[in-house]
Amino acid sequence: MPIKLVGVKKTVGQEHILKGIDLEIKEGEFVAIIGASGSGKSSLLYIMGLLDKPTEGDVYFEGTRVDFSKERMLSHIRNRELGFVFQFHYLLPEFNLLENVMLPAIKLGIRRDEAQERAYELLKKLGLGGKEKRRIYQISGGEMQRTAIARALINNPKVILADEPTGNLDSKNTQVVMEIFEGINKEGTTIVMVTHEMELAKRANRIVEMKDGLILTETSLGLLG
Repeated sequence: MPIKLVGVKKTVGQEHILKGIDLEIKEGEFVAIIGASGSGKSSLLYIMGLLDKPTEGDVYFEGTRVDFSKERMLSHIRNRELGFVFQFHYLLPEFNLLENVMLPAIKLGIRRDEAQERAYELLKKLGLGGKEKRRIYQISGGEMQRTAIARALINNPKVILADEPTGNLDSKNTQVVMEIFEGINKEGTTIVMVTHEMELAKRANRIVEMKDGLILTETSLGLLG
């Protein structure tokens, strides 16, 4: 399994954000994490993505316990094995779409020509062919999020972690993004998506509902496709 959490707790000051989470994400799953604001779902996702470390408990990635003191190892896993999509796209305005998508591959040490070829293919696949040289201010919000998804996919990650990826989108673009996620998942990529919308969560294989820093329920919806 790609990710396993055992007894994960997160405390900030006097606030207990996560109170002991046991969760396994299996290879090829599409898991939706839902819950009210403040339930701990984004904090859980950040720990799963090795962007934050737990106060207590263990995180395993592909069967190996993660040592959060080894920043180089964490960075390697994040860059090579994980892809991130956030509510805010975090695209760099000084670069065009192609350059934004290429950046993680360049950071990983992939040759520029290969990174550029991958980026062209991904942008075309996500309906952005012909817009590669546009700047961020020249595209719509939905196109920005699709560019962010292309960037997340550039290094062929095993797992995509998405935090409210449709939170700033209208219904039409939300549908487009969800179809992209479903397609990626059918191709074998594991997806973990935080959302507060039950209708979107129902498109996953499994729903994990959180409340007050704990997992309240887990519901299996079967395999897609």
